[in-house]
Amino acid sequence: MSFSPLQGKHVVDVTASLAGPYCTQLLAAFGADVIKVEPPGGDHARAWGPPFIGGDGALWFSANAGKRSVAVDLAREHDRMLELLDDADVFVQSLRPGLAERHGLDAPSLRARKPELIHVSVGAYAGRPGYDPLVQAATGIMSVTGEPDGPPVRVGVSLIDLATGQWAAIGVLAAIVRGGGATIEVSLHETALALLAGHIAGFAATGETPGRHGTAFPLIAPYEVFAGGLMIAAGSDALWERLRRVLALDDDPRFRTNPDRVRNREALRRAIEDALSGRPLDEWERALVDAGVPAARVRTVAEAMADEHAQALGILQRLGAGVTVAPPLRIDGERPLYPSPPPAR
Repeated sequence: MSFSPLQGKHVVDVTASLAGPYCTQLLAAFGADVIKVEPPGGDHARAWGPPFIGGDGALWFSANAGKRSVAVDLAREHDRMLELLDDADVFVQSLRPGLAERHGLDAPSLRARKPELIHVSVGAYAGRPGYDPLVQAATGIMSVTGEPDGPPVRVGVSLIDLATGQWAAIGVLAAIVRGGGATIEVSLHETALALLAGHIAGFAATGETPGRHGTAFPLIAPYEVFAGGLMIAAGSDALWERLRRVLALDDDPRFRTNPDRVRNREALRRAIEDALSGRPLDEWERALVDAGVPAARVRTVAEAMADEHAQALGILQRLGAGVTVAPPLRIDGERPLYPSPPPAR
Protein backbone atom coordinates (compact mmCIF):
# COMPACT_ATOMS: atom_id res chain seq x y z
CA MET A 1 0.00 0.00 0.00
CA SER A 2 1.85 3.08 -1.22
CA PHE A 3 -0.58 5.69 0.17
CA SER A 4 0.21 5.46 3.89
CA PRO A 5 0.31 8.94 5.48
CA LEU A 6 -0.14 7.41 8.95
CA GLN A 7 2.67 4.90 8.58
CA GLY A 8 4.61 4.82 11.84
CA LYS A 9 1.60 5.90 13.90
CA HIS A 10 0.43 3.41 16.53
CA VAL A 11 -3.23 3.19 17.52
CA VAL A 12 -4.66 1.28 20.46
CA ASP A 13 -8.33 0.47 19.95
CA VAL A 14 -10.54 -0.36 22.93
CA THR A 15 -13.84 -0.09 21.12
CA ALA A 16 -16.69 -2.44 20.33
CA SER A 17 -19.79 -2.60 18.16
CA LEU A 18 -19.38 -0.35 15.08
CA ALA A 19 -18.64 3.38 15.49
CA GLY A 20 -15.24 3.08 17.20
CA PRO A 21 -14.08 0.08 15.18
CA TYR A 22 -14.96 1.86 11.94
CA CYS A 23 -12.87 4.87 13.02
CA THR A 24 -9.79 2.75 13.69
CA GLN A 25 -10.32 0.71 10.52
CA LEU A 26 -10.11 3.96 8.53
CA LEU A 27 -6.88 4.84 10.34
CA ALA A 28 -5.53 1.39 9.39
CA ALA A 29 -6.41 2.09 5.74
CA PHE A 30 -4.23 5.20 5.94
CA GLY A 31 -1.27 3.16 7.20
CA ALA A 32 -1.55 3.23 10.99
CA ASP A 33 -0.64 0.16 13.02
CA VAL A 34 -3.86 -0.60 14.91
CA ILE A 35 -3.97 -2.97 17.87
CA LYS A 36 -7.52 -3.93 18.76
CA VAL A 37 -7.85 -4.77 22.44
CA GLU A 38 -10.65 -7.26 23.06
CA PRO A 39 -11.92 -8.86 26.25
CA PRO A 40 -10.88 -12.49 26.72
CA GLY A 41 -14.14 -13.67 25.14
CA GLY A 42 -13.73 -11.38 22.13
CA ASP A 43 -15.65 -8.33 20.93
CA HIS A 44 -19.36 -9.14 21.32
CA ALA A 45 -19.96 -7.91 17.76
CA ARG A 46 -18.12 -11.01 16.48
CA ALA A 47 -21.30 -12.92 17.34
CA TRP A 48 -23.66 -10.59 15.44
CA GLY A 49 -25.02 -12.92 12.79
CA PRO A 50 -25.67 -14.87 10.73
CA PRO A 51 -24.28 -14.22 8.23
CA PHE A 52 -20.77 -15.10 9.38
CA ILE A 53 -17.42 -14.88 7.62
CA GLY A 54 -14.75 -17.18 9.00
CA GLY A 55 -16.74 -17.64 12.19
CA ASP A 56 -17.32 -13.92 12.84
CA GLY A 57 -20.27 -11.70 12.00
CA ALA A 58 -20.31 -9.92 8.64
CA LEU A 59 -20.80 -6.52 10.29
CA TRP A 60 -17.77 -7.13 12.53
CA PHE A 61 -15.80 -8.19 9.45
CA SER A 62 -16.69 -4.91 7.74
CA ALA A 63 -15.27 -2.71 10.53
CA ASN A 64 -12.07 -4.38 11.70
CA ALA A 65 -9.85 -4.90 8.66
CA GLY A 66 -6.18 -4.06 8.82
CA LYS A 67 -5.84 -4.53 12.58
CA ARG A 68 -3.98 -6.78 14.96
CA SER A 69 -5.77 -8.08 18.02
CA VAL A 70 -4.87 -8.91 21.60
CA ALA A 71 -7.01 -10.12 24.50
CA VAL A 72 -6.71 -8.05 27.68
CA ASP A 73 -8.80 -8.21 30.85
CA LEU A 74 -9.01 -4.50 31.68
CA ALA A 75 -10.05 -5.22 35.26
CA ARG A 76 -7.02 -7.41 35.99
CA GLU A 77 -4.29 -6.47 33.50
CA HIS A 78 -3.90 -2.71 33.95
CA ASP A 79 -0.11 -2.82 33.69
CA ARG A 80 -0.31 -4.71 30.41
CA MET A 81 -2.73 -2.13 29.07
CA LEU A 82 -0.37 0.69 30.04
CA GLU A 83 2.49 -1.07 28.26
CA LEU A 84 0.46 -1.06 25.06
CA LEU A 85 -0.34 2.62 25.53
CA ASP A 86 3.29 3.57 26.12
CA ASP A 87 3.91 2.94 22.40
CA ALA A 88 0.66 4.53 21.23
CA ASP A 89 0.16 7.80 19.39
CA VAL A 90 -3.63 7.44 19.41
CA PHE A 91 -5.98 5.77 21.87
CA VAL A 92 -9.64 5.23 20.93
CA GLN A 93 -12.12 3.95 23.52
CA SER A 94 -15.87 3.40 23.63
CA LEU A 95 -16.20 1.88 27.09
CA ARG A 96 -19.48 2.18 28.95
CA PRO A 97 -19.83 5.42 30.95
CA GLY A 98 -17.60 5.33 34.02
CA LEU A 99 -15.48 2.35 32.93
CA ALA A 100 -12.66 4.39 31.40
CA GLU A 101 -12.24 6.25 34.69
CA ARG A 102 -12.50 3.02 36.71
CA HIS A 103 -9.73 1.41 34.66
CA GLY A 104 -7.54 4.54 34.52
CA LEU A 105 -8.10 4.92 30.79
CA ASP A 106 -9.78 8.33 30.85
CA ALA A 107 -8.17 11.29 29.09
CA PRO A 108 -6.88 13.13 32.20
CA SER A 109 -5.18 10.00 33.55
CA LEU A 110 -3.56 8.92 30.29
CA ARG A 111 -2.55 12.38 29.10
CA ALA A 112 -0.97 13.12 32.49
CA ARG A 113 1.15 10.05 31.85
CA LYS A 114 1.73 10.85 28.15
CA PRO A 115 0.81 14.44 27.18
CA GLU A 116 1.38 13.86 23.46
CA LEU A 117 -1.28 11.13 23.31
CA ILE A 118 -4.34 11.71 21.13
CA HIS A 119 -7.20 10.38 23.28
CA VAL A 120 -10.53 9.71 21.57
CA SER A 121 -13.74 8.88 23.41
CA VAL A 122 -16.71 7.55 21.44
CA GLY A 123 -19.92 8.03 23.40
CA ALA A 124 -23.54 7.20 22.74
CA TYR A 125 -26.55 9.11 24.09
CA ALA A 126 -27.08 11.31 27.15
CA GLY A 127 -24.18 9.76 29.04
CA ARG A 128 -25.69 6.30 28.69
CA PRO A 129 -24.75 3.22 26.68
CA GLY A 130 -26.56 3.07 23.40
CA TYR A 131 -26.79 1.68 19.92
CA ASP A 132 -27.52 3.24 16.55
CA PRO A 133 -31.29 2.50 16.44
CA LEU A 134 -31.80 3.81 19.97
CA VAL A 135 -30.25 7.12 18.92
CA GLN A 136 -32.22 7.13 15.67
CA ALA A 137 -35.34 6.92 17.84
CA ALA A 138 -34.26 9.41 20.50
CA THR A 139 -33.09 12.17 18.17
CA GLY A 140 -35.94 12.21 15.67
CA ILE A 141 -34.36 10.41 12.73
CA MET A 142 -36.94 7.62 12.93
CA SER A 143 -39.73 10.21 13.07
CA VAL A 144 -38.82 11.40 9.57
CA THR A 145 -38.20 7.93 8.12
CA GLY A 146 -40.98 5.76 6.70
CA GLU A 147 -44.28 6.20 4.93
CA PRO A 148 -46.57 9.10 5.95
CA ASP A 149 -49.31 6.75 7.15
CA GLY A 150 -46.98 4.13 8.61
CA PRO A 151 -44.92 3.77 11.79
CA PRO A 152 -41.45 5.27 12.28
CA VAL A 153 -38.77 3.17 10.56
CA ARG A 154 -35.11 2.51 11.29
CA VAL A 155 -32.76 3.65 8.53
CA GLY A 156 -31.62 0.42 6.86
CA VAL A 157 -27.91 0.98 7.48
CA SER A 158 -26.17 1.93 10.75
CA LEU A 159 -25.84 5.47 9.50
CA ILE A 160 -25.12 7.12 12.85
CA ASP A 161 -22.47 4.58 13.85
CA LEU A 162 -20.60 4.93 10.57
CA ALA A 163 -20.81 8.73 10.52
CA THR A 164 -19.61 8.91 14.14
CA GLY A 165 -16.63 6.73 13.25
CA GLN A 166 -15.82 9.07 10.38
CA TRP A 167 -15.98 12.13 12.65
CA ALA A 168 -13.69 10.43 15.15
CA ALA A 169 -11.19 9.69 12.37
CA ILE A 170 -11.42 13.29 11.14
CA GLY A 171 -10.67 14.47 14.66
CA VAL A 172 -7.59 12.24 14.85
CA LEU A 173 -6.31 13.49 11.50
CA ALA A 174 -6.88 17.12 12.52
CA ALA A 175 -4.97 16.55 15.78
CA ILE A 176 -2.07 14.93 13.94
CA VAL A 177 -1.88 17.87 11.51
CA ARG A 178 -1.89 20.33 14.42
CA GLY A 179 0.72 18.35 16.34
CA GLY A 180 0.85 17.49 20.03
CA GLY A 181 -1.67 15.64 22.12
CA ALA A 182 -5.42 16.11 22.08
CA THR A 183 -8.59 15.01 23.82
CA ILE A 184 -11.32 14.26 21.29
CA GLU A 185 -14.92 13.45 22.13
CA VAL A 186 -17.59 12.29 19.70
CA SER A 187 -20.96 10.70 20.29
CA LEU A 188 -23.78 9.07 18.39
CA HIS A 189 -26.10 11.75 19.79
CA GLU A 190 -24.11 14.65 18.35
CA THR A 191 -23.71 12.91 15.01
CA ALA A 192 -27.44 12.26 14.73
CA LEU A 193 -28.23 15.91 15.41
CA ALA A 194 -25.70 16.94 12.77
CA LEU A 195 -27.37 14.62 10.25
CA LEU A 196 -30.68 16.30 11.06
CA ALA A 197 -29.33 19.83 10.47
CA GLY A 198 -31.72 20.58 7.59
CA HIS A 199 -34.77 19.38 9.53
CA ILE A 200 -33.70 21.31 12.62
CA ALA A 201 -33.21 24.50 10.62
CA GLY A 202 -36.62 24.10 9.00
CA PHE A 203 -38.39 23.54 12.31
CA ALA A 204 -36.62 26.49 13.92
CA ALA A 205 -37.73 28.71 11.04
CA THR A 206 -41.37 27.59 10.78
CA GLY A 207 -42.33 25.77 13.97
CA GLU A 208 -43.66 22.93 11.82
CA THR A 209 -42.60 19.47 13.00
CA PRO A 210 -41.03 17.50 10.13
CA GLY A 211 -42.86 14.32 9.20
CA ARG A 212 -42.37 11.16 7.17
CA HIS A 213 -42.49 11.28 3.37
CA GLY A 214 -41.53 7.77 2.29
CA THR A 215 -39.04 7.99 -0.58
CA ALA A 216 -40.07 11.58 -1.37
CA PHE A 217 -38.21 14.77 -0.46
CA PRO A 218 -40.70 17.41 0.73
CA LEU A 219 -38.92 20.38 -0.87
CA ILE A 220 -38.63 19.05 -4.44
CA ALA A 221 -40.98 17.31 -6.87
CA PRO A 222 -40.73 14.95 -8.63
CA TYR A 223 -38.13 13.47 -6.29
CA GLU A 224 -39.20 9.98 -5.17
CA VAL A 225 -39.73 6.36 -6.22
CA PHE A 226 -42.46 5.86 -8.82
CA ALA A 227 -44.28 2.74 -10.00
CA GLY A 228 -42.84 0.75 -7.11
CA GLY A 229 -39.26 0.76 -8.35
CA LEU A 230 -37.94 3.77 -10.28
CA MET A 231 -36.33 6.68 -8.45
CA ILE A 232 -36.64 9.96 -10.34
CA ALA A 233 -34.85 13.03 -9.00
CA ALA A 234 -35.76 16.00 -11.17
CA GLY A 235 -34.24 18.67 -8.97
CA SER A 236 -34.75 21.67 -11.26
CA ASP A 237 -37.28 23.08 -13.69
CA ALA A 238 -34.96 22.25 -16.58
CA LEU A 239 -34.82 18.60 -15.51
CA TRP A 240 -38.57 18.53 -15.12
CA GLU A 241 -38.92 19.76 -18.70
CA ARG A 242 -36.67 16.93 -19.93
CA LEU A 243 -38.66 14.40 -17.90
CA ARG A 244 -41.96 15.76 -19.18
CA ARG A 245 -40.83 15.39 -22.77
CA VAL A 246 -39.55 11.83 -22.33
CA LEU A 247 -42.83 10.81 -20.69
CA ALA A 248 -44.86 12.75 -23.28
CA LEU A 249 -46.73 14.67 -20.57
CA ASP A 250 -48.73 17.78 -21.34
CA ASP A 251 -47.30 21.18 -20.36
CA ASP A 252 -49.65 21.42 -17.38
CA PRO A 253 -49.53 24.84 -15.65
CA ARG A 254 -49.86 23.07 -12.29
CA PHE A 255 -46.37 21.63 -12.77
CA ARG A 256 -44.33 24.43 -14.39
CA THR A 257 -42.21 25.44 -11.40
CA ASN A 258 -40.91 23.47 -8.46
CA PRO A 259 -43.22 25.23 -5.96
CA ASP A 260 -46.13 24.42 -8.31
CA ARG A 261 -45.12 20.76 -8.42
CA VAL A 262 -44.65 20.55 -4.64
CA ARG A 263 -48.13 22.04 -4.08
CA ASN A 264 -49.63 19.60 -6.59
CA ARG A 265 -47.48 16.59 -5.66
CA GLU A 266 -50.33 14.03 -5.67
CA ALA A 267 -51.59 15.02 -9.12
CA LEU A 268 -48.00 15.01 -10.37
CA ARG A 269 -47.40 11.52 -8.99
CA ARG A 270 -50.51 10.18 -10.68
CA ALA A 271 -49.55 11.71 -14.02
CA ILE A 272 -46.03 10.28 -13.89
CA GLU A 273 -47.15 6.81 -12.80
CA ASP A 274 -49.78 6.69 -15.52
CA ALA A 275 -47.10 7.52 -18.08
CA LEU A 276 -44.69 4.92 -16.70
CA SER A 277 -47.27 2.14 -16.84
CA GLY A 278 -46.79 1.59 -20.56
CA ARG A 279 -43.21 0.21 -20.51
CA PRO A 280 -40.91 -1.85 -18.24
CA LEU A 281 -38.98 0.21 -15.69
CA ASP A 282 -35.62 -0.89 -17.15
CA GLU A 283 -36.59 0.74 -20.45
CA TRP A 284 -37.72 3.92 -18.73
CA GLU A 285 -34.48 4.09 -16.76
CA ARG A 286 -32.42 3.89 -19.95
CA ALA A 287 -34.60 6.47 -21.71
CA LEU A 288 -34.43 8.93 -18.84
CA VAL A 289 -30.69 8.56 -18.29
CA ASP A 290 -30.10 9.03 -22.02
CA ALA A 291 -32.12 12.24 -21.82
CA GLY A 292 -30.05 13.52 -18.88
CA VAL A 293 -32.75 12.97 -16.25
CA PRO A 294 -31.43 11.61 -12.91
CA ALA A 295 -33.15 8.25 -12.56
CA ALA A 296 -32.32 4.81 -11.18
CA ARG A 297 -34.20 1.59 -10.77
CA VAL A 298 -34.31 0.41 -7.16
CA ARG A 299 -31.75 -2.39 -7.05
CA THR A 300 -31.00 -5.11 -4.54
CA VAL A 301 -27.62 -5.26 -2.80
CA ALA A 302 -26.70 -8.17 -5.06
CA GLU A 303 -27.52 -6.14 -8.15
CA ALA A 304 -25.63 -3.12 -6.83
CA MET A 305 -22.49 -5.22 -6.21
CA ALA A 306 -22.68 -6.75 -9.68
CA ASP A 307 -23.16 -3.38 -11.37
CA GLU A 308 -20.36 -2.68 -13.86
CA HIS A 309 -19.86 0.83 -12.48
CA ALA A 310 -19.42 -0.46 -8.91
CA GLN A 311 -17.00 -3.09 -10.18
CA ALA A 312 -14.98 -0.48 -12.08
CA LEU A 313 -14.56 1.68 -8.95
CA GLY A 314 -12.30 -0.89 -7.30
CA ILE A 315 -14.01 -0.21 -3.99
CA LEU A 316 -15.20 -3.78 -3.35
CA GLN A 317 -12.11 -5.26 -1.71
CA ARG A 318 -11.69 -8.99 -1.19
CA LEU A 319 -10.05 -9.79 2.13
CA GLY A 320 -9.42 -13.46 2.81
CA ALA A 321 -12.74 -15.27 2.77
CA GLY A 322 -14.86 -12.13 2.57
CA VAL A 323 -15.49 -8.88 0.74
CA THR A 324 -15.62 -5.45 2.34
CA VAL A 325 -15.85 -1.88 1.07
CA ALA A 326 -12.64 0.14 0.94
CA PRO A 327 -12.65 3.82 1.96
CA PRO A 328 -14.80 5.82 -0.47
CA LEU A 329 -12.15 8.22 -1.72
CA ARG A 330 -9.10 8.37 -3.97
CA ILE A 331 -6.06 10.56 -3.46
CA ASP A 332 -3.94 11.29 -6.53
CA GLY A 333 -5.92 8.58 -8.27
CA GLU A 334 -5.14 5.94 -5.63
CA ARG A 335 -7.69 4.34 -3.35
CA PRO A 336 -6.50 3.44 0.17
CA LEU A 337 -7.04 -0.27 0.80
CA TYR A 338 -7.10 -2.24 4.02
CA PRO A 339 -3.76 -4.01 4.43
CA SER A 340 -5.11 -7.26 5.87
CA PRO A 341 -8.32 -9.10 6.83
CA PRO A 342 -9.78 -8.57 10.32
CA PRO A 343 -7.86 -10.40 13.05
CA ALA A 344 -8.89 -13.92 13.94
CA ARG A 345 -10.33 -14.61 17.37
